Amino acid sequence: MKKLLLLFFLPLQLMAQNTIGLPDITNFSRQAYSAGIQNWDIKQDKNGILYVANNEGLLTFDGRNWNLYPLPNRTNVRSVEVGADNKVYVGGQDELGYFSPSGNGQLEYHSLTGLIPAKDKSFGDVWDIVSFNKSIYFRTINKIFKLTNEAINTFNAPQEWAFLCTCNGELYAQDYQNGIMIFKNDVWTPIQAKINIQARDPVTSMMVMGKDSILVTTLKSGLHMMSNAGISKLQTPNNALFETERIYAATPVNAEWVALATNNKGVYIADMKGNIIQHFSGTEGLQNNNVLSIFLDNQSNLWLGLDNGIDLVAYNSAIKQVNPMLQDGSGYTTIIFGDRLFAGTSNGVYSVPLQPMKDLSFSIGDFAPVNNLRGQTWGFASINNQLLVGQHEGFSIIAGNTAEKISGNHGFWNFVPLSGSFPTAQMVAGNYQGLLFFDYANGRFSYAKHLPDFTESSRFIAIDKDDNIWVSHPYHGVYKVSKNSAGTYVTSSYTDKNGLPSLLNNHVYKIRNEVLVGTEKGIYVYNAARDQFEPSAYYKKLLGDQSIRYLKEDVQGNIWFIHEKNLGVADFSSKEPAIIYLPELNNKMLSGFECIYAVDENNIFLGGVTGFYHINFEKYKKTTPALHLQVRAVKVSGKTDSLYFGGYFKDINEPQIQDAAAIPKIKYGWKSIRLEFATSLFGYQSNMQYSYRLTGFDENWSSWAAQTEKEYTNLSAGNYTFEVKVRNNFGNESAVASYSFKILPPWYLSVWAKILYFLLILAGVYAIYVWQKKKFKVQQAKYEAEQQRLRYIHDLELSKTAGELVALKNEKLEAEINFKNSELGSSAMHLVKKGELLSKIKSELAQVSKAIEKPEAVADLRKMIKTLNEDENMDKEWENFSSHFDKVHSDFLLALKEKHPTITPSELKLSAYLRMNLSTKEIAQLMNISVRGVEIGRYRLRKKLALATETSLFDYLINVHGNG
Repeated sequence: MKKLLLLFFLPLQLMAQNTIGLPDITNFSRQAYSAGIQNWDIKQDKNGILYVANNEGLLTFDGRNWNLYPLPNRTNVRSVEVGADNKVYVGGQDELGYFSPSGNGQLEYHSLTGLIPAKDKSFGDVWDIVSFNKSIYFRTINKIFKLTNEAINTFNAPQEWAFLCTCNGELYAQDYQNGIMIFKNDVWTPIQAKINIQARDPVTSMMVMGKDSILVTTLKSGLHMMSNAGISKLQTPNNALFETERIYAATPVNAEWVALATNNKGVYIADMKGNIIQHFSGTEGLQNNNVLSIFLDNQSNLWLGLDNGIDLVAYNSAIKQVNPMLQDGSGYTTIIFGDRLFAGTSNGVYSVPLQPMKDLSFSIGDFAPVNNLRGQTWGFASINNQLLVGQHEGFSIIAGNTAEKISGNHGFWNFVPLSGSFPTAQMVAGNYQGLLFFDYANGRFSYAKHLPDFTESSRFIAIDKDDNIWVSHPYHGVYKVSKNSAGTYVTSSYTDKNGLPSLLNNHVYKIRNEVLVGTEKGIYVYNAARDQFEPSAYYKKLLGDQSIRYLKEDVQGNIWFIHEKNLGVADFSSKEPAIIYLPELNNKMLSGFECIYAVDENNIFLGGVTGFYHINFEKYKKTTPALHLQVRAVKVSGKTDSLYFGGYFKDINEPQIQDAAAIPKIKYGWKSIRLEFATSLFGYQSNMQYSYRLTGFDENWSSWAAQTEKEYTNLSAGNYTFEVKVRNNFGNESAVASYSFKILPPWYLSVWAKILYFLLILAGVYAIYVWQKKKFKVQQAKYEAEQQRLRYIHDLELSKTAGELVALKNEKLEAEINFKNSELGSSAMHLVKKGELLSKIKSELAQVSKAIEKPEAVADLRKMIKTLNEDENMDKEWENFSSHFDKVHSDFLLALKEKHPTITPSELKLSAYLRMNLSTKEIAQLMNISVRGVEIGRYRLRKKLALATETSLFDYLINVHGNG
């Protein structure tokens, strides 16, 4: 009865076990991808972009960003397919269509429901979409739609369509009435084979198994095999489990294994016979155990569409996690002894049996605690075919799954044999309090002695070719323990005074039979001749002078090292050594307590913050995928944010290279432009570094960094090309991806503005020309006016000069006239005086004649008086007088004579004398008439001249001028 029970529970025990190494699982929560909870289907295009059918629409993932594209009616998306025509087809509730890139490279939805006949438009959810022979097939419960050349044919379900897929080059569907059917000649036909699937049990996947067989998974009855003989249930002890857990989807993992997604227990990896290889559930790191869809991407990663979330299982990764406790606990040391792997942790020692396989991470088994070894474990050693373990609680030896304590002293770090012979007779152990020596005899180790006067904690020990024991303390320096001629151990201390770069952070290791010290300035080697440490020229060339905290040589001669918190290896498998970093493990190791256990090139164990890590280094170097990346988004922010580029230059699946004609023009006035780029190497994101430049702005490539976006501000108008490339941890670089754009100048610097400016300049030049011309005319007019004024002034000056000359002449003339007048006056006065004299003479002569009685004398006197009365001389003098008078007074007499022809000579004389303003008496004397005669003459003259009473005779005469 016990044997029967054991046989009954054996499959369950096998099912409970898992491989000791599990790939890394990345969780994408609903908050991470910002969409609905359920994810029903997953596909990938040739460029690596992932497409997920989500409750809130179509999700895409490029390795950096998740983007959501809802359907117009906001329905759930149940299925997705990347068609051969480079379109992404989706199906929802009463909605089906496709996404393709729009003009700016963003996915845009195109509905196909308009092609469906009106009677078939209420079709419910589209659960499957399949691309087959240049047609697209959409499965609903009651109908299958076939899309060919923008025409849709409808195939009604005999009872209910439950499944649709392609397998082995054929198109299959399941109907609950007819079972599995094949599509031939545009007709659905039941396969001619015996079917052993229970009623209304939906098929969930069909996968090729060998040449003539197909593995069929169902929701309720597990695994089946389909061949020409029919369909029968696969005989495997795990079918009961699969029936209970319900296989909802499946996909091949490789030629031998399949991944089965269940509704209740996560994902099982099984072989084609149904044997479980691995299991992933919430215990192993899934967000939940209800897996609605599963997809193997082009890097052999498993994508899980969960009931709530999306998980990425890096299934093909060469790095696996080994967690002996399946709970928090750090891994400090590990070793393979016999056929078991022993793991020393912060909680104790655990062991698990190993199967004979190349990659030990695929060994199936559960870790079990080793008895009597609870608590902090520091180190293992295999010496004399015995497994030694050092713990905080002491030193023990493990036999089977139980430990026997050898020393109860606290704090054993390590164990090192003192000779290379087997068995070694003595070993040294590094302890919290220094070095302890143990002897080996009769198959047992026993305490021998403690190194006196040396109490430094001895976690790092190496023994050189001269049997000197080297010990380092990270804070106190390096020590050499050697035997003197008397056979006694003596200790020498080496610090920064002995060639080391610092007193701190020095770690001693034995690499290639040489004792080396990892320091803050690189690797140092001991120079025995000088008894000094000095930088190693070989390792300086290999690793530079970067800080080195840990060194480990593997069996292939490669040297593993830790710089800061980064793991690297100097790989000597090629002609030239190569430095390879493993960034997947950065910051995952125990800082200061690192442990690397190198079994062979397929099995490198590394202590970690949580458990251990297993590295298949041979696979790690071979599975590096080809590098590629894309510019995935270009966003411009200004008053509003704008998406200028949505990730697609051309159709889906086509090489994403920008056409010269598709260079966008960005209007001036933006605040910043952000370019996002990504590589869809999902399992290698931590290995990638990017470098970029913006030609037209900066011709130099940026330094390599993990940054996957770049933002620019304040770019001037012009043409730019953003270039970006990616490299992995092997130093391989991808081809350059680029995005070109043009920043338009501001409106005031645009072509039209420049034309306007040109026209304005022309108008301005013309206006200036007109203005200058007008100004010239004005200036000319002013000049001419000025010249005229100057001429006028000149003329005035000339006139003035002439006037002055005239005035001078006039003055001269006036002087002459005055002189003439004076002469005339003098002449007139002379005449007057002469007349007076003559009158006086005549009077006196008359008196004399009266007194003379002599007649002869009287006669003579009378004769003289007669002579005096003659007028000839008087007339002659008048003629002279009148001539001079006319010269002085502008031909007055001639003018008066011409004006008044009837005027008499005596009246002319009177007029002349009046013009000279002579008195009446003077005139009477000049004219030899009485005063009364003068007045009468004046009266007559006025009448002759016809003067009015009020007119002054003098004024009239003064205004009479001749023509000259």
